[in-house]
Amino acid sequence: MDIVVRAAVVFVILWLVLRMSGKRQVTQLSAFDLILLVTLGDLISQTVLQEDLSLTGGTLAVATFALLSVLLSWLSWRFKRPRKLFQGEPTVIIKDGKVDDEVLRYERLPIDDVLEAAREHGIRDLGDVDLMVLEPDGTFSVFARSNSRGSEEPPKRGAEAM
Repeated sequence: MDIVVRAAVVFVILWLVLRMSGKRQVTQLSAFDLILLVTLGDLISQTVLQEDLSLTGGTLAVATFALLSVLLSWLSWRFKRPRKLFQGEPTVIIKDGKVDDEVLRYERLPIDDVLEAAREHGIRDLGDVDLMVLEPDGTFSVFARSNSRGSEEPPKRGAEAM
């Protein structure tokens, strides 16, 4: 039972650390970050198992992590209120072509990452961005202005098109 309690405590600590560390994808991790994660995994296993290297101890620790992960997922699905806490919420980075520098500072997001995300979505100038959102999983959603190419007329709709 001691392993289950230690695994649950370490799970909560890890969840808090990951929530506080920001919205980054695994592909955005540097070599140092990756080594740090591997080392963290080893430290976690030592903390949870505390010299109990038996198959039963390892199975209990993994099962506790898996169960708590499924529980958080279910709670997030079932109840709307804690969803923001468990999953995070999207953050608007650019609105109407204007970059929110305060959000970049808060998210510890370099402007180079924003420019890269815009280029990946085929946008050369941030002024052409209607909305850019940093999603909770670290990806970017980018919406370009509909008539960003100059004096082009917007498409006609309904009865106007006839």
